[in-house]
Amino acid sequence: MAKRRSRPVPLRASTRPQNKVGPGRPPVHNETWSKVSVVLFDRQIHQLDHLATEIRVKTGKVLNRAEIIRGLIDGLIESGMDITSTASEADLRGRVARRLGSPYR
Repeated sequence: MAKRRSRPVPLRASTRPQNKVGPGRPPVHNETWSKVSVVLFDRQIHQLDHLATEIRVKTGKVLNRAEIIRGLIDGLIESGMDITSTASEADLRGRVARRLGSPYR
C-alpha cells in the first residue's frame, strides 16, 4: 500500500504570519482582512476618484478608493451612531447625512 503524503494547506494572505513574505504586494494591513466585491454606482466611483485627487492636491498624501471607504466605515462604527433600525439604503444615507449636518434629507 502506497503512503499518502499530506500537503500543507497554504495560508491566505490575511492569515499569513507576519515574518513570512509571500508573492505579490507586500502586506500593508496590521490586522486580518478579507477581499470583498461590492457594486458601486458610476457616480460614486467618480466622486471617490475626485475626492482622492482633491486630497492629494491639498495634502500631498495619496489615498485610494479602498482607504477612503474603509475610513468612512470605521468613522461610522466609531461614531456610536445606532443604525440598527435602518429600513433601507436611502434611510441610512439620510441618517448619516443629517448626522454630518448635510442639507440632504
